[in-house]
Amino acid sequence: MRQTLAATCILTATMIAGGCATKKYVRNTTAPIQAKVDQIGDQTTKQAQAIEENKTQIKQVDENAHSGISAANEKATLADNHAAEAMNKASQAGEAANRNTQEIDRLRTSVGQAIANLDDYKLQTEATVPFKFDKYSLTDSAKADLDKLATAVTPLKRYFIAVEGFTDKTGSQQYNEALSRRRADSVVQYLVAKHDIPIYRIHMIGLGDQKEVDTGRTRAARAKNRRVEVKVFSADQQVTLSQVQK
Repeated sequence: MRQTLAATCILTATMIAGGCATKKYVRNTTAPIQAKVDQIGDQTTKQAQAIEENKTQIKQVDENAHSGISAANEKATLADNHAAEAMNKASQAGEAANRNTQEIDRLRTSVGQAIANLDDYKLQTEATVPFKFDKYSLTDSAKADLDKLATAVTPLKRYFIAVEGFTDKTGSQQYNEALSRRRADSVVQYLVAKHDIPIYRIHMIGLGDQKEVDTGRTRAARAKNRRVEVKVFSADQQVTLSQVQK
């Protein structure tokens, strides 16, 4: 009986020891596998996160690309518009240049004809308008002389009037030039306003104290130099002569 009990105890201890050994073996065997599984799980999670990040970046890049394409298209359209505008302006500039060239050619022809015809214009009549010291207003006597001159101009067809203003030597050159222009302008205004002479037929200039008619330094000499000379040139007489010769 004691032997049977002892055997039973030994068998039980053996079985318990064997069971413990089996669990330890299982634990030792499965632990590395579990660690590997955990590692793979971590890697999978990280890869999933990386994929999501890549998707986000790809989406952002795509949006940027679309934005860039849209901006490029807008810039291209704008550039095309600017190019078209530049072409239009260049075309307009070319047309303006052509018109200017034609106008210059026309003016050259007109000037050439005018210069060629200058010899046909001869002095028809003239008047000298005196002025008081440092004055540029017309006296009644001066107006009367201009009235006679305007009457002589009335029948003429081809003519021009030269109006030259002068002063004496008193005062500075700059002041005398301005005064001489005022005197000449007074004559021009009277002829245009009172006698309706076209302004384009009048050539006016102020020459200051140049071209003295009397170089003396007396009061009488200075008075002679304070003047405006008005000369009428016409080509009507020459036209008549040429017609007669035909």
